[in-house]
Amino acid sequence: MKVLVEADGGSRGNPGPAGYGAVVLDAAGAVLAERSEGIGVATNNVAEYRGLIAGLRAAAELGASEVDVRMDSKLVVEQMSGRWKVKHPSMQPLVAEAREVARAFDRVGYTWIPRERNQRADRLANLAMDDQAGVPRKEQAQPEKAVRPEPRQPDAATQSPVSWTGAVGEPTRLYLLRHGQTELSVARRYSGRGNPPLTEVGRGQAEAAARRLAKVEGLDAVVSSPLGRARETARAVASATGAELTWDDDLIETDFGAWEGLTFAEAAERDPDVHRRWLGDPSVPAPGGESFEQVHHRVRRARNAVVSRFGGANVVVVSHVTPIKCLLRMALDVGPSLLFRLHLDLASLSVVEFYPDGHASVRLVNDTSHLG
Repeated sequence: MKVLVEADGGSRGNPGPAGYGAVVLDAAGAVLAERSEGIGVATNNVAEYRGLIAGLRAAAELGASEVDVRMDSKLVVEQMSGRWKVKHPSMQPLVAEAREVARAFDRVGYTWIPRERNQRADRLANLAMDDQAGVPRKEQAQPEKAVRPEPRQPDAATQSPVSWTGAVGEPTRLYLLRHGQTELSVARRYSGRGNPPLTEVGRGQAEAAARRLAKVEGLDAVVSSPLGRARETARAVASATGAELTWDDDLIETDFGAWEGLTFAEAAERDPDVHRRWLGDPSVPAPGGESFEQVHHRVRRARNAVVSRFGGANVVVVSHVTPIKCLLRMALDVGPSLLFRLHLDLASLSVVEFYPDGHASVRLVNDTSHLG
């Protein structure tokens, strides 16, 4: 017998209160079995694997010989298909358990689907989390119209700092990593669209950052500027974490135009009036380049694309000084003066969260502890 398994898992906090859901369907789409359970405090990835295991066990109980698994977790699908390595030690036992259960079938296939096509399993996972939290079932939407519900707000005595803002929904957490050292950064020269490679020190910084991020559970993706110095840094992170690696042109550094390769003093001497206005007015572009206002606009587009594709996930964004400052500015909801008042070191790490209701939270800025 051939069946379809849809599975999902979620964590309200990542890690936080977590649960999973799984549905087994026949070839005609009729539901044969459902499984769901709250699993205490866990990460998204742990909950998703628990959902997969529960779905596979339910299929085995039904006597299935072939299983098609559909999930909206790219990580689980790629790891179970053998295309991505399982590098995080805490995940390896769960992956081994899932593979052991899968051996009972003649064939198991894994397919990634968008979250909106996984609503049955998603609904069960959220019902399990709500049951675990004591939310009455009558508050739930009807199955066919189910959406990912907002987390239950805890009592004031147990609220996290984020909950004080009133933010609701599952945030997309961005780990903002500046690239490592280049020769131009050593000389403190404007480095925009040029493509200097990392120095030996820069490569060491990238590896150190990668080791730091490999300790973070549940990284779903690495999204990077396509410029060489960012690519080198991003590849080190992707290799250490096993996360999917993609590029976004909107994350490139400011186009400094005629000032590319010049020091601050040299640019000010070359174009004193423009340079002075450029520092005070975000709408003024560098000669032959772009303004900070233009950079902010495209970085916002990049942020929206990441949140749309990886909503509710943990994503590493590898970029440059100005784009990272723009993302911090968006999260803080402040003006362009932040660009000149915030220092970001090479290979530094900042962390921001963007919520589906429009709220945001800055959790870390310019951390270089991994470089020590």
